[in-house]
Amino acid sequence: MALDWSQCPAVESVPGRVSGAWVLRGTRMPVSIIFENLAAGMTVEEVMDEFEVTREEVTAVLTFVAHSLEKIPALA
Repeated sequence: MALDWSQCPAVESVPGRVSGAWVLRGTRMPVSIIFENLAAGMTVEEVMDEFEVTREEVTAVLTFVAHSLEKIPALA
């Protein structure tokens, strides 16, 4: 099940910007970069420094995903 990123106020998808990918609002920073780098072992602080994003932006995206996953029914 795909997440409905349109419900996350911290992100936007603009046709013609980064091929319409979901990015942090007002930037060209794809949301996927946050997850790829955290999965690769970077800390939130390292992501913030490397990509010049704020803790609030990263936290908003992570919180949105966490709350969205709570709504997904468990598989039997």
